[in-house]
Amino acid sequence: MHRPPIRALVAVAALVALTLTGCSAPAPQATDAAAGDSAAASFPVTIENAFGSTVIPKQPTRVVTWGLGSADDAIALGVIPVAMPFQAYAGDAQGVLPWISEALTKTGTPTPTVLPDSTEPPYEDIAKAAPDVILAAYSGITAEQYALLSKIAPVVGYPDQPWATDWRELITITGTALGKTAEATTLLADIDGKIAAAAAAHPEFTGKSISLTSDSGGTFYVYKKEDPRVAFTLDLGFVNAPAVDALATDEASFYYTLSHEQLDKLTSDVLVNFGTTQEESDAFLSAGYARAMPQVQRGSVASPVGAAFISSVSPPTGLSLTWGLDDYVTMLSTAAKAVE
Repeated sequence: MHRPPIRALVAVAALVALTLTGCSAPAPQATDAAAGDSAAASFPVTIENAFGSTVIPKQPTRVVTWGLGSADDAIALGVIPVAMPFQAYAGDAQGVLPWISEALTKTGTPTPTVLPDSTEPPYEDIAKAAPDVILAAYSGITAEQYALLSKIAPVVGYPDQPWATDWRELITITGTALGKTAEATTLLADIDGKIAAAAAAHPEFTGKSISLTSDSGGTFYVYKKEDPRVAFTLDLGFVNAPAVDALATDEASFYYTLSHEQLDKLTSDVLVNFGTTQEESDAFLSAGYARAMPQVQRGSVASPVGAAFISSVSPPTGLSLTWGLDDYVTMLSTAAKAVE
């Protein structure tokens, strides 16, 4: 990510001043009075993150999200963001993910403002949304970006490493930031019930080792157990393959790359290989370096294909996990049974 241009810093400062003086800020969303009174009593709240402590003085009514997952979880908890990021991967022409569109349609809610597609936060557009809080707990923001965003509104950053917040923790963090802790507890219990039911229905998952990967643009990626898509899959009964840890590097917090010549060392009972297109998936399975892998040889490979399907489980969110769960479980079951 690049340093924001000076003109953006100046523009943000001006817009923050407008927000603080109340000039032309859009009206906040209405909230249920009884629920609002109860939740408001829990504020102010302090949320620790990798950059320090964030104090949210009162229950937010204008929420901006950045990164992945926070918009999904806010909506799942009954709070529609005033602005959310453009999702080029798996989003529609407007950058809106399918499970978000479905949730908004069910409630008859207009689509929030979609922020411009960019690799760094669009500071001016975020400031124009006049947020009470900025949720970025699953993102890659830097300390500099966090400091700049904090001039606009309190920022909820990731608790430890970029792009590595556990999906359950993200729901809990979002619930705390929005004064929706009870709703977050209920949501987690509902999702955990669905995962437990899937695991119980598929005893073939229990104890089998698994590795999650993708082969894209000539680079082979292996996802560490810190990655939410791995954590979610382990919840179904699988165990992280020892080879995943043995081959790991410090390249990134949630993944590492592996040369094609080393793929035969990535042993596991089941291999999940994500492919954006069917062509990409087929190309991997037919490549000589893939055919050297024992999982490919015995057919114990699950191949999720398609941007939306892949995004629904990598990482899963309060909205997306159940959206793609059935298809994912069916695919894993076929691969797991090939080991027996």
